[in-house]
Amino acid sequence: MSEGCIYLDYAATTPLLPQARAAMDEGFRLWANPSSPHKAGRAARAALEDARLRVKAALGWQGEVVFTSGASEALALAIGRAKLRRLVVSAVEHDAVLRPAGPDALRLPVDGAGLVDLAALAAALEQGPAIVAVQQVNSETGVIQPLDEVAALVRSAGGVLLCDAAQGAGKIALPDADLIALSAHKFGGPIGIGALLVRDFALLDAPGGQERGYRGGTENLPGAMAMAAALEAGNQWLKFTSGLRKSLELQVVEGGGEVVAAEAPRLPAIGAYRMPGVPSAVQLIRFDGMGLAVSAGSACSSGSLRPSHVLTAMAYPALGEVIRVSLGRETTEGHVAGFVAAWREIAGGARA
Repeated sequence: MSEGCIYLDYAATTPLLPQARAAMDEGFRLWANPSSPHKAGRAARAALEDARLRVKAALGWQGEVVFTSGASEALALAIGRAKLRRLVVSAVEHDAVLRPAGPDALRLPVDGAGLVDLAALAAALEQGPAIVAVQQVNSETGVIQPLDEVAALVRSAGGVLLCDAAQGAGKIALPDADLIALSAHKFGGPIGIGALLVRDFALLDAPGGQERGYRGGTENLPGAMAMAAALEAGNQWLKFTSGLRKSLELQVVEGGGEVVAAEAPRLPAIGAYRMPGVPSAVQLIRFDGMGLAVSAGSACSSGSLRPSHVLTAMAYPALGEVIRVSLGRETTEGHVAGFVAAWREIAGGARA
């Protein structure tokens, strides 16, 4: 990151924590293939299984852990290998769910706050059991879905709940889901490592290969060790971030802005804000020129000219004027003040 830049795009990726970097260095010294039967391979295998146990302990997960290259691969694996083939997804899922789900998946509507329509879910499940994909935290708005209610409906119908927890894992408690995807670089771990948490391997077909036959390819031992270390660093910073976002939002509203889904339960680290009369693309250019890194939605789609499918599903009336601001453990009061000052300057110029 360039010196002097105020980075407010932590939902896209986070800096590597020192603990994770040290764990990676240790992993690189154990460079043997964990699948090899010799002494060096067995040492690497022992370290990999230790990392697996540490990930489970840090997350409070009692099921299985399949290491992947990230949440996107974990979601594709879950959807592609699930024994139950009927698929129901919320309309505000990340593209990493919508792409492998395909056009035939039934899409659940959401309300104006981005919360899934539980009545529509119940009606969908009356047609038979399904894999239901509902995210934990929306990457564009920070909205937290009512997964306890979702899980109860899915279980009562004999279905399977798949949850994209990329934005919530390592920050808030895991949801009560059967399949959970997460990505280490969202909570201070390295890029290129993630996991699919599996309640019961009987839910999936095993194609063979590594990771107990559920994912082929040599395991990323340094990445797995670093992910465990990042999770063990904890989420104490989130409480401080909650206060920072509250201050930011009060000042945005005072400056004529609007908080998207303000009344919905939201992760303290993510917020979406409308600047009336100023297109999102113009805002990004102006903020970038002023040394601030923000975004206009999830990193996977922010470079596209397509309108946000999340805001479209919410029937948000001015989706082309919204940007996302996401905070992290390194965010300070000074960073928030810098953003607010830039916001006021850009918004003031638009009004003038």
